[in-house]
Amino acid sequence: FPTDRTTEIGQLISSYLGREKNLEDHTIHLLFSANRWEHVPMIKEKLHQGITVVVDRYAFSGVAFTSAKGNFCLEWCKQPDVGLPKPDLILFLQLSPEAAAERGNFGHERYETSSFQEKVLQSFFCLMEDKTLNWKTVDASKSIEDLHREIKSIAEETMQEVQNKPLEELWK
Repeated sequence: FPTDRTTEIGQLISSYLGREKNLEDHTIHLLFSANRWEHVPMIKEKLHQGITVVVDRYAFSGVAFTSAKGNFCLEWCKQPDVGLPKPDLILFLQLSPEAAAERGNFGHERYETSSFQEKVLQSFFCLMEDKTLNWKTVDASKSIEDLHREIKSIAEETMQEVQNKPLEELWK
């Protein structure tokens, strides 16, 4: 699931991203984190039932985007998400900002400029240095079919490796 834009917090985020509302940078960062925390009980319930949970973006995206603004350090940005369920796998779909700009709808939401995306990319590279997390980089310029095949293979392999592993907390 991506950012849930149906909750009150999600609606605020949606209006911010759509440039309908301006929010102070610390505030929007904390709202994104709060939106993730809203889902923790459901995530834990699903995991305890043996269901694999796939999340579009997550804490890492929030940290990368806020820290790319320049007046935020990575450590401050990580703090609101300390304790979230730690993912067994983080897939980073790498696509150059130029290639992303060629795709449909690019530029409609806040942050969708090539120069800002380049800063976000550098923040992601910093996050990937954390060896306690299982990062896998995938070339997103491939065909949808090839990309699907690679992601499916990595996901299935990871699910086999972690099936009896206890749930851990992020950045603890």
